[in-house]
Amino acid sequence: METIGVYEAKTHLPKLLERVSKGECILITKHGVPIAVLQPPPQKKQMTPQKVIVQLREFRNMNRLNGLSLKKMIEEGRR
Repeated sequence: METIGVYEAKTHLPKLLERVSKGECILITKHGVPIAVLQPPPQKKQMTPQKVIVQLREFRNMNRLNGLSLKKMIEEGRR
């Protein structure tokens, strides 16, 4: 991880962001004290539609309304 001072980071922010977008991490310091880290955001896991359907079915099977009517609950919420 490269270390850069605040002034240099401010001056070259567009270039630093370009490097971060390619996967680099950059430590920003102020008078030698670390104050921030520029790093790419965590990657979101892509789920297939089939996996989402399986998870929804599992959720539905584990969470029952126990005799409550979904329609009645919706109507109560509109009042």
